[in-house]
Amino acid sequence: MTAAPTPGSEPVVTAAPPGGTPVGGEVHGEQRSALRRAAEVFSENRLALVGLGIVVAFLLFCYLGPLVYHTDQTTSNLAISNEPPSSEHLLGTDPNGYDQLGRLMYGGQASLEVGIAAALLATIVGTAFGAISGYVGGVVDATMMRLVDGMLAIPALFILLVLSTIFTPDKTAMILLIAAFSWLPAARLIRGEALSLRVREYVQAVRMMGGSNRRAILRHIAPNAIGTVVVFATFTVADAILILSFLGYLGLGIQPPQTDWGGMLSQAINYINSGYWWLLYPPGIAIVMVAIAFNFMGDALRDALEVRLQSR
Repeated sequence: MTAAPTPGSEPVVTAAPPGGTPVGGEVHGEQRSALRRAAEVFSENRLALVGLGIVVAFLLFCYLGPLVYHTDQTTSNLAISNEPPSSEHLLGTDPNGYDQLGRLMYGGQASLEVGIAAALLATIVGTAFGAISGYVGGVVDATMMRLVDGMLAIPALFILLVLSTIFTPDKTAMILLIAAFSWLPAARLIRGEALSLRVREYVQAVRMMGGSNRRAILRHIAPNAIGTVVVFATFTVADAILILSFLGYLGLGIQPPQTDWGGMLSQAINYINSGYWWLLYPPGIAIVMVAIAFNFMGDALRDALEVRLQSR
């Protein structure tokens, strides 16, 4: 439309937005509405709420429990090894004389920290790699994806077993080892998102205005792929905890006096025929419950993401 000219001035022409195309605050309003609908879908999923409750309960148990239930987890006491549950040791003691309930708390800290940290690291690396590959495209995309395909062809579990025997298996090493192979699926997922998003009008506008690739990726590609990122990260936490537990079960995880739930299972398996049920069941149940809880949450987040995508 054309504004009425004033004396001595040229007519001013302003471009009206295309019919039906939301701009400015309307875009943010639609995004907020989509997020609200996604949150409603998540909150209506009972299994998701159960999973969230289980995760919160274990976080409180592992991190606040030691403040209330004081035990010595650094000095062994063979004089009280393998004692059954009692008023003094609610879940009994392990072969080294450690209080089993306190051990479950400290082992849970290691399992949750490694699982969450490995998932975050894998998600960040995979998101950055996939966003760059999908947005830039061409030879860069082909080269980066061939690298991902090549690494996916390697038996990850075999490499993890080999590397865990080479490096000192502490928490930092476990995080890096698990994340080193967990980021690959994220890269492929986010690359697909980037291929779809880079043809959107707002991304093309950044290119036409001379904006850098970095700006387009950080301001438009990554934020619009956040739903996929969150879903992937949630599932990866469960996978990372299971991988750590498997390595710990084989004796290749975090070493004593520190421990994780898998390490507790590894120790318990030596006494499986001795009737010491308190060594085997608590860490096994904890692993299963936390892994299922994160998967419940991941399923609900995926459903919520589908609602958000349909509203775009």
